[in-house]
Amino acid sequence: MEGSSSSSAIFYDFLDRMRNPASLDLVRSIKSFIVSFSFYAANPENDGKKVQEFYTTMEDAIKDHPLWAGATDQEVDCAMEGLEKYVMTKLFSRTFSSTPEDVKIDLETSQKINLLQTFLKPEHLDIPAVLRNEASWLLAEKELLKINAFKAPREKLLCVMNCCKVINNLLLNASMSENHVLAGADDFLPVLIYVMIKANPPQLHSNLKFIQLYRRQTKLVSEAAYYLTNLVSAKTFIFELNSKSLSIDEIEFEESMQAARMTNKETEKEATPTLEERTTLQGQTDPGPSARSHDKEKSGASNYPYMDKEAGDLTIGDVERLLSVYKQVVTKYTGLCTAVKHLSLSRTEPHVTNLEARNVFLTQPEETGKNSDQGVGQ
Repeated sequence: MEGSSSSSAIFYDFLDRMRNPASLDLVRSIKSFIVSFSFYAANPENDGKKVQEFYTTMEDAIKDHPLWAGATDQEVDCAMEGLEKYVMTKLFSRTFSSTPEDVKIDLETSQKINLLQTFLKPEHLDIPAVLRNEASWLLAEKELLKINAFKAPREKLLCVMNCCKVINNLLLNASMSENHVLAGADDFLPVLIYVMIKANPPQLHSNLKFIQLYRRQTKLVSEAAYYLTNLVSAKTFIFELNSKSLSIDEIEFEESMQAARMTNKETEKEATPTLEERTTLQGQTDPGPSARSHDKEKSGASNYPYMDKEAGDLTIGDVERLLSVYKQVVTKYTGLCTAVKHLSLSRTEPHVTNLEARNVFLTQPEETGKNSDQGVGQ
């Protein structure tokens, strides 16, 4: 699997060079570009074009810069990778899932996958038995789920590629050990769709769109382009999926979807207290364990079956239900946060002072799971 260690090394080399006083002109250009984004409303397609044009301009500037005098094409490419990560991490909150339409598609896609997870089986996608390898599927799911942990386009794309490579290896192994004749995309895409449904990565649409718009176009070629195209196709297939898309009877499909909707509604109802219940709870103090037990017995049953349980009380059968509730909570929370962010941005245009502009390049972009006080430029 390709990891982010090489990406980190490239990034920190870029930061070190930007601290050199000779890089002041480059620093000013990067700082000015980042600040300029705060003056305009979000428009993904236009923003993507601006970023790609900036990459081209900066690549020419880096090639002609004294700090890269005599540099090889690979060294210039590494500098551009560092630049892309820095700029897009700084602009992440401005460019990722930046429109209500993106938020809507993310939510609808996730909700549909939640429904499909309750009944969809490999045979519904005509996946051959020799390709039904739970261990490989689980590994591919884990790689895909990492996509939301990163802010840089390259690292998000690596998650896509690692997921697809696991599936590709599964197909190759099956062709060698099971004498399975590979059918190309006819084998690959159904497995990818199934893995995507099992994983249900948050904000799937926005993540793929972010890579398409902000990854350097010269890098979206060959293997990377093939895998990304397949993932976009899989997402589109799921979003538009109906009974005719699967090997399933139409009536069975509709009944399964309706049953899944009813289950989700019941789960949401159980997880959300009514206004009367919230008022009652707010007006009461904790009466202690014995009184709670007495009240539970008196009422006959708790409306929230897991609230009074300990870890040892849970059974295997509870896991699937708890996981479903957890995914719904995460999906709604991320959707709500994005919607609130967009609402705030649409109501007020950010005001950037001269002091803030000067400080844009003084701090490193935040990286998930890491804290750093180092910066670029003095």
